[in-house]
Amino acid sequence: MWPFNHARSFSLCIAFIVSAVSCPASASDQPFINPTNWGTTGLLEIPTALVMEEDSYRIGFSQVKPYRYYHATVSPLKGLEINGRVTEFIDIPFAEQDTAKDKAVDVKYQIIAEGKYMPALAVGIMDPHGTRLFSSQYIAASKQIYPFDFTVGFGNGRFGEEPLLENTEGIKVEMLSNPKDWLRDSQFFGGVQFSPSERFSLMAEYSPIHYHRQTRDPAQPKYFTEPVSSQFNFGIRYKPTKWSEIDVSYQRGDELGVNFSMAFDIGNPLIPIYDPLYRESPASVNNSLPERMTRALRAVGFSDIGIAAEGGHLWIEVQNDKYYFAPKAVRIVLQRANETAPEDIQYIHVLLKENGIPQIGVLAFRADIADWSEGKLSTQEFYSLADIRTDLSHVRLQQTAYKRSFRYGVRPSLETFLNDPSGFFKYRLGLSGWATYTPWTGATLVAGIEAYPANNISTTNEPLSIPVRSDIVLYKQEQAALGRLMVDQVYKAEQELYGRLSAGLLEVEYAGVDGEIARPVLDGRMYLGVSGSVVWKRDPDDPFKMKDNTEKDVYTTAFCNARLNIPEMDIALEVNAGRFLAGDYGARFSASKFIKGVILTAWYTVTDTSDFTDDYNRGYNDKGISVSIPLRLFAGTDSKTLYHYSLRPWSRDTGQDIEHFNPLFDFIGRNTKIHIDKDSSILYK
Repeated sequence: MWPFNHARSFSLCIAFIVSAVSCPASASDQPFINPTNWGTTGLLEIPTALVMEEDSYRIGFSQVKPYRYYHATVSPLKGLEINGRVTEFIDIPFAEQDTAKDKAVDVKYQIIAEGKYMPALAVGIMDPHGTRLFSSQYIAASKQIYPFDFTVGFGNGRFGEEPLLENTEGIKVEMLSNPKDWLRDSQFFGGVQFSPSERFSLMAEYSPIHYHRQTRDPAQPKYFTEPVSSQFNFGIRYKPTKWSEIDVSYQRGDELGVNFSMAFDIGNPLIPIYDPLYRESPASVNNSLPERMTRALRAVGFSDIGIAAEGGHLWIEVQNDKYYFAPKAVRIVLQRANETAPEDIQYIHVLLKENGIPQIGVLAFRADIADWSEGKLSTQEFYSLADIRTDLSHVRLQQTAYKRSFRYGVRPSLETFLNDPSGFFKYRLGLSGWATYTPWTGATLVAGIEAYPANNISTTNEPLSIPVRSDIVLYKQEQAALGRLMVDQVYKAEQELYGRLSAGLLEVEYAGVDGEIARPVLDGRMYLGVSGSVVWKRDPDDPFKMKDNTEKDVYTTAFCNARLNIPEMDIALEVNAGRFLAGDYGARFSASKFIKGVILTAWYTVTDTSDFTDDYNRGYNDKGISVSIPLRLFAGTDSKTLYHYSLRPWSRDTGQDIEHFNPLFDFIGRNTKIHIDKDSSILYK
C-alpha cells in the first residue's frame, strides 16, 4: 500500500496526467520501450503507458523465483500491444506435469500518445479469460523528462486488493462490467526509469502486489504465506545490441531476477533479398523475340510462358513462380520486355496466371515503361497510367513454353499441444512434403506426406460427446501420415466469379468433398462466398480406410462467407456463418493484419453448443491465433512460399471446420485492384 489514502492518491494521479511539464517529449520513446518480467512493455512487475513501435515484435525469457516466464509481444497496430506468456511455477508440480504452468494473453492500448505537456495514457487488460491467475485491468500514465521516464498507474486483480475469479466461458473485464468494484479493488503503482544512454538504464518501482493474498496463485501456499519483505523493486538494463536486452533485478527485497529479450521489426528480411540480374548472351540477340523473352523470363522465375507480337503490341502471359508481391513480378516482366522488344512495339500486355487461370492483366504504354525504369515516373504514377484488370477469365495465348505440370517441395513443420494433463508442452517436429500435378487448367492433383521423427504428442483426455477434433491426438501422435491425396479444381468465370471443388483425402482426419463459390466486389474491398463440405472420418491406423463406429456416419458443413479488406491499414475482417463440423450453428469472426508479407490472424467463434452433452464443449467458444511467415524473410531471395503456425485448442469440438487445401478467398488473395494499388505504391524488396 502507498503510505497515503486512495482518494488523495487518485487526485495526485489525475494531477500528474494533466500537469504541464516544461521539458518537451523526446522524439522517440525507444530507450524506455522494454519488457516487464512477464513481457508487456514496462519496468519490472508494473506496466507503463508506453507500447512497442507498430509492426514490431519481441520475444523473451525471464525468471524471478518462483516464476519463470516465456513471453512474446507484438504490436500489429499503432498504439496496440498484445502479449502472450507462459508462466512456469518453479518446484510446484501439477497433475502429471513436472511443474505447474499457466498461459495467458494481455492487451494494452495507448489511448493518448505523449505530447509536449501531456503524458502518455494507456489502458491494459491482463489475462481476461480462463483461469485468470494473473488477471488485472489497469490505467497507466507515463511522462518522459529525458533521460527519465516516470509512470503512475492504477489497477485491480493482480495489482489490487484481491485476486479475480476464473472465467472459462468468455472474456471478463471488470473495468467495464462493474466499474465500481474495479475502482474499489484497485491500488496504485508507480516507478521511474533512468536511461543515460541508448544501451543502459536503471529502474526503480513500487509494486502493489499482495502476494500473500493471491490465494489462487499456485505459488502462494509454498512461497508467500507472509507479506513479501519489500514492495520496492530495482533493476539494471543493458542492450548489447540494438535488438537484444539483458535485465538484472532485485525484487521483493530478497530475490534476484533476470530477463533476456530480443526485439525485431516484422517483415524485414533477416537476409537481404537479392534477385540476380539476367544477362543475355551475345549469341541470343539474333534469336526471335519470343525465344529471347521466353528464355529471359524463365531465368528470372516464371513458367508457362506465352509470347506473341502483332501490330505494335506485345503479349506476355506467364505464371509467377517466385515473387511474393504481384506488382514486383509485373515490374520485372515489363522491364525485361522494354529492354528486349524492338522499337516498333509500343504497347505491352502482361498477364499473370495461376495454374492457367488469369489473375492480373496489365496494359502499359512503352514510353511510360521507359520513364518508369529511368526514374522519371514513380511506381504509383506508372500504375495510375497503366490499365490494370483482374476480371479476365481466359488466356489469349494457347501455346506456351516451360509449363511446369509437376511440382514438389518439402518444408519444416512444428506443431504444439499445450497444457494437456499428461504434460504441458507436447510437440511434433519434422517435415511436410507435397507433390502436385496439373493435368489441365485449374486442376491440381495433390499428395501430401508428413513425417515427424520428434513426436511426443499424447493425451490422457478422452474424446468428448461429439468428437470432431477432441480425438485429433489419435492422428497427430503418428510419426508418419498421408496428410492428403486429393484432386482440386478451380474455375474462374466472367465477372470474377470463382468456383472450387475438392475431393479425396482432404486432410489428416477427414475425407470427402469440399466445394466453394466466391467473388470479389467493389474492386476487392469485399469478398463474398458460400462453401460447404460432406466428409467422413478417416481411420488413424489405415490411411485409405474410413473409421467405423463413429458418432456420425457423415459430417456436413455449410457457410456464408464475407471478408472486408481495409488495405489502407492492411487489415482484413472476416466472418464465416453457418453449420460447423459437429453440427453446431454459429459464426467465426477473424481479424488479420498484413505486415510486409507476414500475416497475423486471431479468431473467435460463437456457436450453439446445446447438442454437446459434455461440460468441456457446452458454452465454449473456439478461439486461436496464427501467423504466416514468408520464406523470403530467411532465404536471401524472393519466394511465394509461406510457413504457417497456429495456436489453438486441440481438445474441443465447437466451432470446428475441415482444413481447406485452397480456399478461394486466399486464392484470390491480393490479386484485386484495391490491393494492387496498395502493393504497387510500396514495392517491397
